[in-house]
Amino acid sequence: MTAEFAVELQDVVKRFITPEGNALNAVDHVTMQIKNGEFFSMLGSSGCGKTTSLRMIAGFEWPTEGEVYIEGKAMGHTPPFQRKVNTVFQSYALFQHLTVFQNIAFGLEMEGAQKDEIEKRVKHVLEMVQLTGMERRKPKQLSGGQQQRIAVARALVKVPDVLLLDEPLGALDLKLRKDMQLELKALQQQLGITFVYVTHDQEEAMTMSDRIAVMSKGKVQQMGTPVEIYERPANRFVADFIGDSNFFEGRIKSLSKNEAVVFIPDLKAEVTGIPVSQGLVTGEEITVSIRPEKVLISEKPMNQNTFRGRVTNTVYIGTDTHVYVDLMGKRVKVFEQNRISRLDPGSFYTVGQDVTLVMMPENVLVLKKE
Repeated sequence: MTAEFAVELQDVVKRFITPEGNALNAVDHVTMQIKNGEFFSMLGSSGCGKTTSLRMIAGFEWPTEGEVYIEGKAMGHTPPFQRKVNTVFQSYALFQHLTVFQNIAFGLEMEGAQKDEIEKRVKHVLEMVQLTGMERRKPKQLSGGQQQRIAVARALVKVPDVLLLDEPLGALDLKLRKDMQLELKALQQQLGITFVYVTHDQEEAMTMSDRIAVMSKGKVQQMGTPVEIYERPANRFVADFIGDSNFFEGRIKSLSKNEAVVFIPDLKAEVTGIPVSQGLVTGEEITVSIRPEKVLISEKPMNQNTFRGRVTNTVYIGTDTHVYVDLMGKRVKVFEQNRISRLDPGSFYTVGQDVTLVMMPENVLVLKKE
């Protein structure tokens, strides 16, 4: 019987002693439940605990407290070779003196698999990663993207229950990286096995993942689908880390289940939005967040959330134009998609131009102040 979760971390702590002799919780009471067959990403900046969490799933680190379960079995203090997981590293860690075939076959040979079984399984994974015919090449004769696929094939040939990927695309250039993101996601869907992916790149996590755990300072700040995390961030950190946001500080004047009216001192005005964080109360000091692409430059003012400002800068980046607007000394970012191909300078906003900004209440998120 298959366990409900492929991987489960229950109240896991990983404590290290610093050179100064202080105790540091690199992973601080983390609980995660990763479903069978899902593409799950741990996302965060350097030092947030994501790689340490992955290493505890792999068995390279053991938890100080708590437990790690793989397919329902406690594995926190089980050696790596006794776990049905495999890891793909950022450096690929290929044997440079061996051929592609020998690299992929190495783990099977160590297990004592029969020669015909090795041939069959290596051929199968080479087809999966679309590198049939490259068996006799050495790693240095392959491109970065091909080496990355060989590293994945070497991990998959042993048919793990869970594939762990530690920033495996970090060494690739941007275009190849984007291509490989789609290939990895397609491969995961084809195989139906659980992928646990570590990255600091929020766009990469959003592109590939079924669910994401956003981490900071050893803790999970929020866990959910890409849409949930982007559209309903749990706090200011998540709103700031995932994409861009405009932030305002204010105080709640009135509050209901679906609406909050907030006074923003910097704007000397009230803003209506939706309460996102749990436990908000009237009178509380809070943070308001609104995404730049959800701020409208409009010729039709609304009764709510409408402000006059002046353009201070514009940046054309091809797909969008970034417009920076001064609202009573507060800089607001507005991202406008370039839907029409045009060269006329008069069709773009200019520095010093007066504009009206509209922030639709359903796009204004009221969050707990940190």
